[in-house]
Amino acid sequence: MTEPAGLAALEAELSRQFTLLNLPPKPWMPETPGPDGAAVLDVAIIGAGLCGLVAHAALAMEGIGNTRLFDRAPEGREGPWITYARMETLRTVKEAAGPALGVPALTFRAWFEAQWGAEAWDAMTLAPREMWMDYLIWYRRMTRADVLNDCDVTEILPEGRLFRLSTSQGTQYARRVVIATGLDALGAPQLPAVARGLPRGRVYHSADMFDPATLRGKRVVVVGAGASAMDNAAAALEAGCARLDLLVRRPKLPVIDKFTGTGSRGMTAGYVGLPDAAKWALMDEGDRFPVPPPKHSVERVARHAHAHLHAGAAIQAIKARADGLRITTPRGVIEADVAIFATGFGIALADRPELSHVAPHIRTWGDVVGPEKAAMNPVLAAHPYLAPDFAFTEKTPGTCSALSRLLCFAYAAVPSHGKVTSGIPSATEGARRLASGLTRSFFAEDAAQHLDRFRAYNTPDMDENIWPPVDLVPTA
Repeated sequence: MTEPAGLAALEAELSRQFTLLNLPPKPWMPETPGPDGAAVLDVAIIGAGLCGLVAHAALAMEGIGNTRLFDRAPEGREGPWITYARMETLRTVKEAAGPALGVPALTFRAWFEAQWGAEAWDAMTLAPREMWMDYLIWYRRMTRADVLNDCDVTEILPEGRLFRLSTSQGTQYARRVVIATGLDALGAPQLPAVARGLPRGRVYHSADMFDPATLRGKRVVVVGAGASAMDNAAAALEAGCARLDLLVRRPKLPVIDKFTGTGSRGMTAGYVGLPDAAKWALMDEGDRFPVPPPKHSVERVARHAHAHLHAGAAIQAIKARADGLRITTPRGVIEADVAIFATGFGIALADRPELSHVAPHIRTWGDVVGPEKAAMNPVLAAHPYLAPDFAFTEKTPGTCSALSRLLCFAYAAVPSHGKVTSGIPSATEGARRLASGLTRSFFAEDAAQHLDRFRAYNTPDMDENIWPPVDLVPTA
């Protein structure tokens, strides 16, 4: 058996691979002066989870190094992995290269095998959730991400060619802003109308942070049919809840994963080139077949005798009473102590105060496909219509040019770019697309400065007398 080499050896190999690939390249961005001498970032990245970290690393590989990431979470708690995610393992296959950006020593597999060896890798089915967070912490250190934690961005204000970011830790200027805040980047956890206004502690969203231990001995209802519904149901059962009822509004659990079943390099890299009508048709069809929960997640719940699945059980009403909740469905009435809604995240631009200056000008897919189609799928229609470099576009041309410098590298980008911002598997593809788009954008914007630099360059590669010329002998 080969002994694990250890992280120190892997980090030395990673450094060697970076050297072989000539990474990072030499800086080429001109310095930008800010108001009253303030420092100006080339790129401010809001969010230091998976998407934010891989975006930063991809930009560095393009020679754009003057970036900073802002995250409201404490260091080491960015993203959902050890906060509100409640699955035992990742849903993604362990072999996915994820955010490695084509560098073998930066992969999760290399990190794992360096510590536990190849045999342990072969024995592992799926990566434990907490272990993935440990890998991301290491990835952050290896890619030298400049992260400002415990920092909430409260306002993004266009000021000429710059953005002024108001944050809980002061003001920052940046030429470009990338929103990389995951599932709730342009909205918030979505509770159905019947659940709003009910007492905290009686009703949760699956993205809320609460201690499952508080569910011990209680009657728990979970609403939803996806992976997060199963994860929360399993967490309640394993915490010792008295009874678990899972309510699904559809007539049965979804079992067909359209996107995984038809996934390919063509879909990953080629989707962005589809005409708008084809993108809409594909995403609209996907909404008719929601992503099913993983088989192992369902089995994790179904093995408990006091767990009960109710299909065709959309919630019609919820009433809070002194002794709990009374939930009415077409299948009957359920008495519960706690209800957990795994009902996803909505797009609600008007509810994002940091976007208040630009939100009214953002073009959506509803603007593109028209009111008739939008009415048939209002959730899809609410998504922003993004440019090929992930930049927002204007609802009315000429009204908010700053949108071309504000980018959405988060889940809301999926209708425009495909599933390159929705999880681990295609993170590299998405980040490379973002970084190459920003490189083109910056270079074009600074064309005059690059021309001046070109004209001013006069450093000789050699002494002009290295090989003195001689006269030709004149012919007769």
